[in-house]
Amino acid sequence: MEETLTQLRKNKVKHKLQSGGLANILLGHNTSEIIDSLGPLGFDGMWIEGEHGPVDFGDLPDLTRACDVWGMTSLVRVNLNIPGVIYRTLDGGAQGVVIPHVNTADEARAVVDASKFAPLGSRGMFVSRQGYGVADYLAKANDETLVVVLIEDVVAIENLAEIVAVDNIDVFSVAPGDLAQSMGYIGQTDHPVVAETIDKAIKQIISAGKVAGALVHQGNVEAYINKGARFLCTTWVPWLHAGAGAYLNKVSKA
Repeated sequence: MEETLTQLRKNKVKHKLQSGGLANILLGHNTSEIIDSLGPLGFDGMWIEGEHGPVDFGDLPDLTRACDVWGMTSLVRVNLNIPGVIYRTLDGGAQGVVIPHVNTADEARAVVDASKFAPLGSRGMFVSRQGYGVADYLAKANDETLVVVLIEDVVAIENLAEIVAVDNIDVFSVAPGDLAQSMGYIGQTDHPVVAETIDKAIKQIISAGKVAGALVHQGNVEAYINKGARFLCTTWVPWLHAGAGAYLNKVSKA
């Protein structure tokens, strides 16, 4: 019986960023049903929450398949910068990984080493769900794997010049919540000192010739685009709240 071969699925977010474009990522997904329902909106990628959400390795095939159906990049934020966690996430079908709390160049290099097959890294040799039926998957996978590191601590800001010098990381994304906390401004992501630190970090990332990411919303997305951020992450929860509030207000006045 002749084996049916297919092409490795393209990583939409990675290719948009490589061509100098903007990539829109929708945050916080833990069920394939939610991903399916949001798929028609047209976002480039879905952020699957494996650090703060109830996502286990056994959930990844269905979650990432739902992204595949809608032509969106599946990005999984893992909870630990550990090789087995990172490459097992990729083996489960994720097209990209997001690594929290990357605070030093050594930690950034460890992310690359776990995410990439040789010669770029030492990711465990195994065919991902994305590689089923793909000829020479191991030789092609590195080109379609998106690697995102989160800059979310004061120590990462202090070490940013060394961190952004690490190659084979696609996005350096500044996370405001934990950064504000580490600066002593818990819950104050809009504090002027925090905002200034974020802006300087984005500028430093871009000046190094790398892609900067930011957490945005409808009110500030244009400002962050003007600052040069191209990996744009947002959540749909405020839209739900606004729509539900408007609906319930009409009902209460009827």
